[in-house]
Amino acid sequence: MSQLTDRFGRKHTYLRISVTDRCNLRCLYCMPEEGMKFLEHDRLLSYAQMVEVARTAAGLGIRKFRITGGEPLVRPGLEELIAGIAALPGVEDISLTTNGLLLAPQAAKLKEAGLKRVNISLDTMDPTRFKFIARRGDLDKVWEGVQAAAAVGLGPIKLNCVLLKGVNEDEIGKFLQLSVDQPLHVRFIEYMPIGHDDSGWRSYYLPLSRVLEEAERLGFALEKAEGPGGSGPSDDWRIVGAAGTFGLIHPVSDHFCQSCNRLRLTADGNLKPCLYWVDELNVKPALGSSEAMENLFYRAMDIKPKNHEMAARLTDEQQSHRPTERRMSQIGG
Repeated sequence: MSQLTDRFGRKHTYLRISVTDRCNLRCLYCMPEEGMKFLEHDRLLSYAQMVEVARTAAGLGIRKFRITGGEPLVRPGLEELIAGIAALPGVEDISLTTNGLLLAPQAAKLKEAGLKRVNISLDTMDPTRFKFIARRGDLDKVWEGVQAAAAVGLGPIKLNCVLLKGVNEDEIGKFLQLSVDQPLHVRFIEYMPIGHDDSGWRSYYLPLSRVLEEAERLGFALEKAEGPGGSGPSDDWRIVGAAGTFGLIHPVSDHFCQSCNRLRLTADGNLKPCLYWVDELNVKPALGSSEAMENLFYRAMDIKPKNHEMAARLTDEQQSHRPTERRMSQIGG
């Protein structure tokens, strides 16, 4: 079989699979607090169907899989999907992105099923601010999830922190210090305009140059670091002597499209070549036919654009394609 290489020579080895658009939080950068219409269960791909798609992907050179949502752990029996993917020839890595609230009681069985590591969303270390950003939930439960993941060996553990201007930027130093004190890998992420109103997004957007400025202000000595596993686009650093690392994921201020190696499968069965643009290919008609499924992946390579144009949203520049109207939770983060 041919490898998945697009028109710009980018080889694709990574598939993110969203299992649900539902979540037990309502983070202000991801979905509105009220009024979300969630998919009916019969519109979701079954785990068996997801494994079928993953089987074709693995046969075409996809080696790394990430399970996402919504919040993936709100869908029961996730270990079934992980075990199914782990059994496929050629699979090297399976990871999970989660808000951590439901992770502690499930960590051991997920590890046993074949999960290698986790990314846990953590945008603040202040309980009151957590309620403001997530609009619900319990920060202590997130930390229980972090501890449980470490206890069963789901590492390296990455903490995903979306920086929001005027909301949590004053905690940059606390997160940097966390990477010093514990063997955790903090990932600062720029807020992306995915399905958002422009004015609302702009008011919170903060370029990640702010992180390095704060590190310098605090007197931290920095050195470049090797990424702690995975296929992410993080620009990785270590504070000299630190137990962990920190990284910058800046899709807006300094996009990394030239090295993009990923595709996304939405919970309702659409293959997305690019997170930002509207283009999607429905896999459901191809289920049951490996040839038809392979052709969908090749088609995704054919239509994948050279880059997204998120930065153009800052200045209202005209864009070359149509941006998606789906929220991040409806695509898979």
